[in-house]
Amino acid sequence: MIKQRKLGPYSVSAIGMGCMPLSFPHDRNPGLIDRPEEAIAVIHAALDAGITLMDTADIYAPSWNSMGHNEILVGKAFATWKATPEQKAKVVITTKAGITREKDGSMFGISGRNATKHYLYRAVEASAYKLGLSKIPLWQHHRTDPSISYQEQFENVMSLKEHGYVAEIGLSNVNAEMLLHAIKAGGTPEQGGIISVQNEYSPNYHHWADVIDICNDYGIAYLPWSPLGGGSNFSKLATGEIGKFKELADQKGISPYALTIAWHLNQFPTSIPIPGASKSASILDSLSGTEITLTEDEIALLNASCPTDTPINGELLDIAKVRRVGLEPTTTEL
Repeated sequence: MIKQRKLGPYSVSAIGMGCMPLSFPHDRNPGLIDRPEEAIAVIHAALDAGITLMDTADIYAPSWNSMGHNEILVGKAFATWKATPEQKAKVVITTKAGITREKDGSMFGISGRNATKHYLYRAVEASAYKLGLSKIPLWQHHRTDPSISYQEQFENVMSLKEHGYVAEIGLSNVNAEMLLHAIKAGGTPEQGGIISVQNEYSPNYHHWADVIDICNDYGIAYLPWSPLGGGSNFSKLATGEIGKFKELADQKGISPYALTIAWHLNQFPTSIPIPGASKSASILDSLSGTEITLTEDEIALLNASCPTDTPINGELLDIAKVRRVGLEPTTTEL
């Protein structure tokens, strides 16, 4: 039995699968975009192995005019997965919206945001259709829109449950102040409020740890994206360029990727890492990390070896300074 973790009202596998790599060109599996049946097979392998959390977003697509590409893949994979109704009922599909795609391919500039109620309503309707779902189990606000106040956009986000296409709400790419405001205004998981936060966190990028502390305090699931480092940092775990992860993994006879998943799970009780995968073998290797136990000394060794000079995501710093209308000072005592 795969170890489970709490995600609001759901019980899911201790790791999820990040499906984004199936819709972006990259070196680890070149040409995969042109082989959708292979991409679907990777999702099936994860589901067959017991992974019950699938993460996607409307912008995960190879081009600006193919929004929803990844959602369509995930929807087809879920629909064609040969499983019992009981097995399918345990799967939580989460998607995100709030980032726009530009014709030049850019999507992570601060200008490419839209958190107006009209945009979000249309976005969740489109996502539900592409996923083949009448209601999205978990929808997460992808990134903050600095053009409107945080209070207004958070109200827009929470109204999606009333709109009828979203069962539960989560946030992505937020700092501690934003999260505390969201909890104060929208409630804890038990109160029908925020059930998840999806921020970047890995051995190479371990900033905003105070967000994890808040999640632990309020029982909010923390879904670290790029938990293995993402991009070029992914391979650095295997070469030993990042910390002592390869050294300890070699001693234990496991992969440094599986060890890194264990590093997340053993120190953060609300963490549900969502490693990206474009091959069945890689997601299954990550899954093996759920069975690895690390001692406090081993965790301390790994933490002490992590890089300390990785630049902080400047976008979160910038957003924290703009359009603060209605964002009252908060403390952890809500």
